[in-house]
Amino acid sequence: MDEKIREAFHKMYEGEAKAMLRLHVFAKKAEEEDIPQIARLFRVIALSEAIHGERALRMITEIKDTDENLKACFQSETHVAEVAYDALIELAERIGDPVASLLFSQSRDVEEGHAKLYKNAINHVIADRETSYYVCTVCGYVSDGVCPATCPVCSAPEDRFVKFQ
Repeated sequence: MDEKIREAFHKMYEGEAKAMLRLHVFAKKAEEEDIPQIARLFRVIALSEAIHGERALRMITEIKDTDENLKACFQSETHVAEVAYDALIELAERIGDPVASLLFSQSRDVEEGHAKLYKNAINHVIADRETSYYVCTVCGYVSDGVCPATCPVCSAPEDRFVKFQ
């Protein structure tokens, strides 16, 4: 594939992924404001953006078997936690922004947890069992199998977790 076309698909993928997330956040806000039809509109357009993003991603990335995909996700999460967030934390601390530093630190800690979940899957710890996951709606921490009484990353109470089966 021509490098300029690859770059264009990469920009498309990034733009569609950002739009999808933004629209999900907007849908949540519309729900909070009790405007369900607008929330539905935001969600349906988010799905359309996800389709566009997936098509672009398939053009620039070889989607491999699940084992290889898990390994790629593990490597990505590890890099983000060990390199990217550490640089962001350092920046926030250098500037003197404790809120940004806290949010970056919590996100880094959550990313480390994601890496562990992928590593467990790679090692086939969860391949042959069904599990439920619990996601902290405050910081994004994911617990495997058991909902904690409080979030180990941000101390949110148990009622701030959402169960995924």
